Amino acid sequence: MSTSTWFLQSALASSQQLWMGPKLVAAAAAPNPHPHPSPSLSLVVEAKSRTSREDRTARHIRIRKKVEGTPERPRLCVFRSNKHLYVQVIDDTKMHTLASASTMQKPISEEFDYSSGPTIDVAKKVGEVIARSCLEKGITKVAFDRGGYPYHGRVEALANAAREHGLQF
Repeated sequence: MSTSTWFLQSALASSQQLWMGPKLVAAAAAPNPHPHPSPSLSLVVEAKSRTSREDRTARHIRIRKKVEGTPERPRLCVFRSNKHLYVQVIDDTKMHTLASASTMQKPISEEFDYSSGPTIDVAKKVGEVIARSCLEKGITKVAFDRGGYPYHGRVEALANAAREHGLQF
């Protein structure tokens, strides 16, 4: 038995619990008076669990500390669910939504027939619709807020389509 393993097991036997990253819990029936731990000592490791939604929310909060929508340059915010894709252009100083587009709107939902969720083609169409809506309202520059999602796939396709149709990021 190596020295480091012996130290860990003896510390667990004496203190019943030791915190070193993941939670380590020792279940010993009685304190061991001998310097070497008994072979019946069981060790259970409990990992800290965070969901992917909590991770995305943390990333979004970090992004929102840096990206802010102003009247001159509103924030283009993306939300992606399993079934739909939502985009809003928001002025954070007044807390107003200036324009929005989603896969739930009739022109987009009727044009594409998808069952499992929005594809890259659907994301391109949503980017085109939001760009047209912004240009009609005189908005040419936006600050892109990817919402904590990775910038690839549907999010990237939406951003590129919005750029191609006249929005400046």
